[in-house]
Amino acid sequence: MGKTVLIVDDEKNIVDILSFNLIREGYDILCAYDGREGLELALQKNPDLILLDIMLPYMDGFEVCREFRKKNNLTPIIMLTAREEEEDKIFGLELGADDYIAKPFSIRELLARVKTNIRRSASAEAAPREGSSTLSFGELTIDTDSKNVFKNGKPLELSLREYELLTFLASNPGTVFSREELLEKVWNYKYYGDLRAVDVAVKRLREKVETRPSEPEYIMTRRGAGYYFNNSFK
Repeated sequence: MGKTVLIVDDEKNIVDILSFNLIREGYDILCAYDGREGLELALQKNPDLILLDIMLPYMDGFEVCREFRKKNNLTPIIMLTAREEEEDKIFGLELGADDYIAKPFSIRELLARVKTNIRRSASAEAAPREGSSTLSFGELTIDTDSKNVFKNGKPLELSLREYELLTFLASNPGTVFSREELLEKVWNYKYYGDLRAVDVAVKRLREKVETRPSEPEYIMTRRGAGYYFNNSFK
């Protein structure tokens, strides 16, 4: 059975273009033309990826993303926006969207983003779980088989992207990675231009992992260079 993409957009011509190209690539398609219907379909049908417009009737894309993430932390969400304001892009990422792409967009680029995000999600779900493999740092424990993270024995609610970012940094303690390197190694494709996605992901991750996010113990910043995981834990 093919992977299913849910398209939520109130512009029929956009939905038709996306549907045509995604079907041609072998995807099954679900369509919704307002936020309320989009949220219902997302929760009922459990698609493999959601293409979510921001400007929607009844519920905007931000609200749909927020409500969906309360129920589901794994399904990739790519937000579609005609807005160029930086605040809109960052706000969507802070709510839990995995990516965004601005209209008018290149179909080739959008298809590449869809493919990469679905592959990443499917790979995470299909990962083998032989025995138990853990990374332990102070109060933090990462179970790389079950893909769960614990702090003082209590599970943390991380999105798949946040888990992957944390695990990548923790697997290379002390190594500083630039934002460009993290986009390539964790996001699995290169962004052209805006690198704030990494900053937002780090901010969200610190809010869940750190006792005092403004004074991090685990995920550190090397000014002018990038981010690294504190290697002082034994």
